[in-house]
Amino acid sequence: MIEELDTVVLSRDIPEHGLKQGDIGAVVYCYKSGEAFEVEFITGQGETVGVVTLNNEAMRPMRAKEILHVRELKAA
Repeated sequence: MIEELDTVVLSRDIPEHGLKQGDIGAVVYCYKSGEAFEVEFITGQGETVGVVTLNNEAMRPMRAKEILHVRELKAA
């Protein structure tokens, strides 16, 4: 079950926000139904890239044995 402040991983690209499958975000709000979430994605320096409404199919919880990876954010 995904809850507020959980770390999640994108399951698909979201090109309109410059986000790619595998990008990591933090859940900042869970809608009552638990079917949608507001997820914030930030750069390594803490700059917000986007806050996106996602459903369960668009993301998954980060697993304990996963390692983080860095990529350059392309200019819009």
